Amino acid sequence: MSPRIKKLLGFFLFLPCLILYFFAAAALGERVPDFQLLKAAYFLVAGVAWALPAKYLMQWMDAEPKNKG
Repeated sequence: MSPRIKKLLGFFLFLPCLILYFFAAAALGERVPDFQLLKAAYFLVAGVAWALPAKYLMQWMDAEPKNKG
């Protein structure tokens, strides 16, 4: 797959997934008990947790195609 197509696919995959993740994290955050420290810990983890899958997607997008020969 060409790098250009990978970047296009990655962009159109990343953006909706990220938006969906943010809405899901916010909806789950409403269910966390009303203890401020617990809510802060949840939103800290939820606010950073998206970065790991995004890292792998960005690495895939930037990877050079392997030669078949």
